[in-house]
Amino acid sequence: MPDAAVVGSGPNGLAAAVVMARAGLDVHVYEAAETIGGGTRTAELIEPGHVHDICSAVHPMALASPFFRRFELEKRVELRVPEVQYGTPLDGGRAAIAYRSLEQTAAGLGADGPTYRRLMAPLLQRLDGVLDVTTNALLRVPRDPVAAALLGLATLEQGSPWWNRRFVGDAAPALLTGVAAHAVAPLPSVAASGAGLMLALLAHAVGWPIPVGGSASIAAALADDLLAHGGTIHTGQRVDSLASLPGRVKLLDVAPPGFLRLAAPVLPERYRRALESYRFGNAACKVDFILSGPVPWAAPELARAGTVHVGGTRAAMAEAENLVAASRHPSEPYVLVSQPSVVDPGRAPTGRHILWSYCHVPAGSTVDMAEAVTTRIERFAPGFRDVVLAARTTTAADMAAHNENYVGGDFSAGLMDIRGLLRRPVLSTVPWRTPLPGVYLCSSSTPPGPGVTGMPGYHAAKHALKDMFGLQVPRLGLG
Repeated sequence: MPDAAVVGSGPNGLAAAVVMARAGLDVHVYEAAETIGGGTRTAELIEPGHVHDICSAVHPMALASPFFRRFELEKRVELRVPEVQYGTPLDGGRAAIAYRSLEQTAAGLGADGPTYRRLMAPLLQRLDGVLDVTTNALLRVPRDPVAAALLGLATLEQGSPWWNRRFVGDAAPALLTGVAAHAVAPLPSVAASGAGLMLALLAHAVGWPIPVGGSASIAAALADDLLAHGGTIHTGQRVDSLASLPGRVKLLDVAPPGFLRLAAPVLPERYRRALESYRFGNAACKVDFILSGPVPWAAPELARAGTVHVGGTRAAMAEAENLVAASRHPSEPYVLVSQPSVVDPGRAPTGRHILWSYCHVPAGSTVDMAEAVTTRIERFAPGFRDVVLAARTTTAADMAAHNENYVGGDFSAGLMDIRGLLRRPVLSTVPWRTPLPGVYLCSSSTPPGPGVTGMPGYHAAKHALKDMFGLQVPRLGLG
């Protein structure tokens, strides 16, 4: 009988397992798929020798997440930060560019440069306080109330109809909207604004790194540490009920429907109803490309960017995202593009490149958006079609079938709005703890939500150690 059983080997499940194993406990991880990783899997999806990330590709939290900092991920995985963190192409061969340097970024935004600096600089100066707010449960007193207040005011401004109040040009608003649109939410909205500001801050503070060899290297680093501390990983083993799961403590990297499948008969009625009412958001259609050369961006600086937000102006991106919120497929979608070959040329044979992209679609969509994505990129990169050698589409429905936590293709594992952030999955100061003794949730359906942070697993394990074993979180670093 192991001390702890973990269901799911995504980054959160593995983070929980690492914390428990480091505390000296016998930990077993159960994964339904034949490979570990969840949202951090990497595979040769189209042709041999061409390595594509299946879900996550760029990792803004890899150098900033409190868990990954304690785990010293940067010493275990080669994380390369591109020269340009991200950019948004605009008509006329222009682009709004985010550099690691806030000053360099502001200098490229014309008349709105000083305004952008005034928005970001106070938050950057209190980054630790901002991270405290965004990587823990929201229903708690922040360690840095000033940072929380600054973030709150900036979020309210950029998440309201007055989001253009401080700007005179189109570059700075487009730059901010490109990151806000990561949230798969209507624009403007408070949830999208908060997520966008956090991502923008990380670009200036630590950069947006790309793991050499793919996102699977993050899962491999976590698994290696777990195994080194006596843990066991079982792949190809689907857990069908909580009763069949061994262990004094059970940590579940599953979304609410998965928890209901495992434990509905023994859950208190009020908690069960809360899980049944949990809401999921819209989804993504992913298109992977093999290219004969780099993307021929009209704005040359984008060739150095790890990430490109293809959507045009703030108004154009908002229109596309609001169509998705209205359950429609935009003909000119917002397209999130990752160019891993910029920093990791080994992802493809010499002379070739891979390109990772997705656009947002209504939940459960079976529509192949490859043509719309290609056309959108072509608008800002004339000749893009000529360098495409092969492409592979993963629809929202495919994504849901691939990962049980992505209900309807929602890779955020829960609707990104105010209610969805506060009730994740229930309204509680310790939402990882369930009413069942020794049972904890640690998926992205718990705080701080989506993103490869390891924090849901870290929080769940922290409370499990204290509640069930009277232990503190152990040292997680190397050496």
